[in-house]
Amino acid sequence: MARLFGTDGVRGLANGDLTAELALDLSVAAAHVLRPTADVGRRALAVVGRDPRASGEFLSAAVMAGLASAGVDVRDVGVLPTPAVAFLTGASDADFGVMLSASHNPMPDNGIKFFARGGHKLDDAVEDRIEAEVGAQWRRPQGADVGRVQASDSGGDQYVKHLLSVLPHRLDGLRVVLDCAHGAASVVGPQLLRAAGAQVVVIGADPDGYNINDGCGSTHLAGLQEAVLAAGADAGIALDGDADRCLAVDAAGQVVDGDQIMAVLALAMLEQGTLAKRTLVVTVMSNLGLMLAMERAGVSVVQAGVGDRYVLEQMRAGGYNLGGEQSGHVIVSDHGTTGDGLLTGLLLLGRLVQTARPLAELAGVMQRLPQVLVNVRDVDKSRADDDPALSAAVRCAQDELAGQGRVLLRPSGTEALVRVMVEAPQATQAQALADRLAGVVRERLAL
Repeated sequence: MARLFGTDGVRGLANGDLTAELALDLSVAAAHVLRPTADVGRRALAVVGRDPRASGEFLSAAVMAGLASAGVDVRDVGVLPTPAVAFLTGASDADFGVMLSASHNPMPDNGIKFFARGGHKLDDAVEDRIEAEVGAQWRRPQGADVGRVQASDSGGDQYVKHLLSVLPHRLDGLRVVLDCAHGAASVVGPQLLRAAGAQVVVIGADPDGYNINDGCGSTHLAGLQEAVLAAGADAGIALDGDADRCLAVDAAGQVVDGDQIMAVLALAMLEQGTLAKRTLVVTVMSNLGLMLAMERAGVSVVQAGVGDRYVLEQMRAGGYNLGGEQSGHVIVSDHGTTGDGLLTGLLLLGRLVQTARPLAELAGVMQRLPQVLVNVRDVDKSRADDDPALSAAVRCAQDELAGQGRVLLRPSGTEALVRVMVEAPQATQAQALADRLAGVVRERLAL
């Protein structure tokens, strides 16, 4: 049986793979594993939030029902970004937190992710314990021992206040376009940037339960690029559905990806003397250009597996405070416990004000090697690491690059597909190799 948890919680087609019954059973299991064993006379407390997907309404109801039935008090904070739920879990001294979101995935999907005390993501061992508890027999509390559910509408203001407290420079005079992906930051995102002093043009901030990530946000940047040019803005910030990632657009409409954002923030922290151990943590998907830029600046780079949870594990193990992914998950652990798109955007825009330099110039500290990513769908991703012919095709491609590029092939941890990534000195070579490898994947891993 496949593992229930992926790289970012439990995710799948809402009311298909991820049902109300599974959501209830998962929350009961999480309550049994994550509740404190001490303080016998105290009920556990969980913070629960969600993004605006229509399915989040019934799934969050199922999660809260499961928690309360297991004797856990619930603070329902409603629609808020994932990093806000993580922050509130820590700020309210809750025993754990639950976020219902499929992040950047299309609207029909949804997901459930759990945060431990303090707002930290769970490690694999704890997730395995929760999974083992699903469907197990348990003694149900009754009477005054059942949990209570209380709605809270102050979480957004608390989160905004927290982010403003870490802003190094006000954004007065800066004109910014913010794309909220019709997602969880549609209210708090504009509120934050305006409170920070920016003049904000908002797009993608009218969620109706169905339009999350639909042609907008960090996975669809064309609308933001057009809006930045039309508004004559200094920069554009694109969030995803749960606002745990951030990509940017410069004043000329050029994309600034997560690698470039990390480069800008790493050099800012290096200059300020706050970059722990002069080290940046990235994933194996990060562009070789980032590694070279950090080498020139005297910054060490540590690589982790794909997924911000693995970046976080490396950061915590090594005592580092900056890391992230090319996709825009950026973790600044001095101020947050997980990837936070609004925090990332705030710090990036603050750097523009501090240096009085345009975003294009700041991002130009690294030159991206041409990189092609092909997502191969409708294949058996579980066999991707074990197929000898596929491994041979990857080695052949690496030999052709002769040390001047990279090849990475990996099954997605959150979607039913295999990713093929190739970096090469020329874009045409990268595309040709990626297409060739994608063809081998389709042939060898066909369902």
